[in-house]
Amino acid sequence: MSLSNIAVQNAKPASKSFKMHDTGGLYLIVRPSGAKLWRYKYRIDGKENLFALGEYYSDKHAGHISLEAARRARDDARELVRGGTHPSHQRQNALRKQLVQNRNTFQVVAEEWVSRKRSNWSERYERQLTHILNTDVYPTIGTRPIASITAADILEILQKVEARGATTFAHLIRQWVSAIFRYAVATLRAEYDPSSALRGAIMRKKVRHSKALSQTQIRALLERLKSYKGDPGTLFGIRLILLTFVRTIELRAATWQEFDLDGAEWRIPAERMKMREEHIVPLSRQAVALLRELQEQTGSANFLFPNRRRADACITSTTLNRALERMGFLGKGTIGFSAHGFRATASTMLNEAGFRSDIIEGQLAHGDRNQVRASYNRATYMPERRAMMQTWADMVDTISKERLRLEANIT
Repeated sequence: MSLSNIAVQNAKPASKSFKMHDTGGLYLIVRPSGAKLWRYKYRIDGKENLFALGEYYSDKHAGHISLEAARRARDDARELVRGGTHPSHQRQNALRKQLVQNRNTFQVVAEEWVSRKRSNWSERYERQLTHILNTDVYPTIGTRPIASITAADILEILQKVEARGATTFAHLIRQWVSAIFRYAVATLRAEYDPSSALRGAIMRKKVRHSKALSQTQIRALLERLKSYKGDPGTLFGIRLILLTFVRTIELRAATWQEFDLDGAEWRIPAERMKMREEHIVPLSRQAVALLRELQEQTGSANFLFPNRRRADACITSTTLNRALERMGFLGKGTIGFSAHGFRATASTMLNEAGFRSDIIEGQLAHGDRNQVRASYNRATYMPERRAMMQTWADMVDTISKERLRLEANIT
């Protein structure tokens, strides 16, 4: 005979525990203390076993197992028994799995991934990545078991970042989260990468390529440098980046130990390069002369361009651009030329001058996916790169002298 809700509710404790049987091996034990405990009796391999299903609470507070819930739990347990599995073993396995999941939160897995990957990154890249994870990702999903995170959870993060206008960061977050999930899958801590479903969820802004200067504009820039009243070190920085067309961060953080002025060579160490490979910048005669002049001013410091406020730091990322603003090349109502545009300027003019694109790209330190080809290029093209860098410096001189000839003709 099966139990009823009223019978279970009204069952009163006695001096000894007693059982109230339902069907299919389910019964309720009523303890002298008043506790009402559900049990399921079953047999495997001819041996009788008991499986605890929970407790019935008269006030139905948290953890309460009703008669209906106890029957559902019994039915689930019976399915396991039919397959030869002890329900208690299944519960223990599920508990162990949950404990593992609780330990493997998104942040735990992400930090493990970062520790494995950081040797391939520049300090600047790692700093940007960890800052974004700490500010935009961990507060939302950092403490969650990584296996429990859904595409909707990640989309919520991306939409918040997009809403503040940082679409580039939103795309980076999706890429980084995807890489973290792929690592979790490979280490058996997640079943799949939920962020893969979010490709295209954030609209990309139109890429604005760095503006290149024309010869006339280069001439105007060189003229304005002569009358610039700002920090002399900034003038050297603009003239040097024009001659070498390195990235601004590579110029700003340059140290004197990277230079061999007698050998006319600048070796930028791998840890400061975007592609994490040492980059050689052949120095033209003009660049060497400029550096020797600068060395008289900052040669006793570590950096070529030390920060005026902090002796242990280089100039900030905005220093060169602020100088370009003051000279009328950057900002509202100008041609919108930033320091990064010196790379586009040199690339455009050297291509027009007939230099091979692979030599130009090699000097720009753009990555070559074929590592064998990249190593071959670095070794084989160096004489051509040296010649190209000297030609480029001579071209800049010629552009400057055109102005002098023009003034001479006017007078």
